Amino acid sequence: MGIDQLSGSAFHCDPFGWTLRDDVPLTNPNIFSFGKPGTGKSATTKAFCLRMMDFGYRTLILGDPKDEYEALVNYLGEVPITLGPGLQARVNPLTLGPMAHGWENLTREEARTRATIVFSRWLTLIRGLVGSQKIGQARVPFGPTDEVAVKTVLAQLTGYSAGATKIVETTIPAVWNALNNPTPELVRDCRYPSERDFLDGSRTLRDSLSQLVTGTLAGLFDDHTNIGIDWSAPIQSLSLSRLEPLGDEAVGIALMCLNSWGRGMREVSSAKDMWISVRDEAWRQLRLGPEAVKSFDADLRVSRGVGGQSGDIQFAVAHKPSDLLSAGDTGSQAQAIAKDLLHLCDIKILHGQKPAVANELDMLLGLGQMSRDIITGWAPQGKGRALWQVGEQNYKVQTVLHPLNGH
Repeated sequence: MGIDQLSGSAFHCDPFGWTLRDDVPLTNPNIFSFGKPGTGKSATTKAFCLRMMDFGYRTLILGDPKDEYEALVNYLGEVPITLGPGLQARVNPLTLGPMAHGWENLTREEARTRATIVFSRWLTLIRGLVGSQKIGQARVPFGPTDEVAVKTVLAQLTGYSAGATKIVETTIPAVWNALNNPTPELVRDCRYPSERDFLDGSRTLRDSLSQLVTGTLAGLFDDHTNIGIDWSAPIQSLSLSRLEPLGDEAVGIALMCLNSWGRGMREVSSAKDMWISVRDEAWRQLRLGPEAVKSFDADLRVSRGVGGQSGDIQFAVAHKPSDLLSAGDTGSQAQAIAKDLLHLCDIKILHGQKPAVANELDMLLGLGQMSRDIITGWAPQGKGRALWQVGEQNYKVQTVLHPLNGH
């Protein structure tokens, strides 16, 4: 990646290799990169992705809000898939993904296991989407009664509750429509005495989904996926730059949908199918409330592989660690979960920050004075400078880019 300024030697990054070494205290290969705009964090991310391709890894950009990766995608002979209002591309965040393959040949126990994984992912996403909406200044709550209703609808729409040998993929508008027009079976299974009681009890849930289906999700995530991902290509990117005028909340919701979709597409992978999933502008999703934080937390746990033989590296990018603290009130569950996200990424790349964030860095990471001085003193003086935390080991690194193409 560059030069270790403390030793004067070359510095390399080998996430899965590090997890196998006894002298490197890593339990997962995930990376969290922090840095204020202009510090070179995007260039370091792109350099890492490009150089890992020599070792069999491919890269999936799960949402590029500012087309930061477009030049790299074009350089590798690919074209970003652009999502936006009025465009043709659709992505269904309630994808079955590879989990649907061979369902009819599964034993009852195997089918139950797969269904648990799929429905859990879908429920986590819907909780996050509903929780991103507001009643006044407060986020919409998603309680046990809402969970029962959504679970029941998903089981009915997919055919799982009827014991179908092959379940059918559904969409968020279909879930909303089923809740809006409940069948007698749905009312009974949700333990409501009448349809009127069901409609009254699910009003907030239905209204929140209505806002999403007719608003942020419309024309983007409201139908079955019609894009083709070339899983043999070195890189694939989904651009969200057309959503920038709609604001941070719209982009955050789109990132939540794409992250969940990407999680579904990568839930099954072979030993040789290794990817880096880049989750840029993560702070936009983390600011959508506790349920959105839980969704991001679940997505980061998709690191696959046993003994370093295979797996996806989750690469999350944000401005500064204190972005995690904006997920909720001080001491709230959202903040606690957000801070725990750091433990799902044993590799942290800390680019230059202003001195004002030094206390926050210490609180979250326990940096110490020397590391804090590197981040607030040395790192801001040049692009690509960063403190790399590899488990409990720190490295003062200057990223070195290729002189011909910037990577």
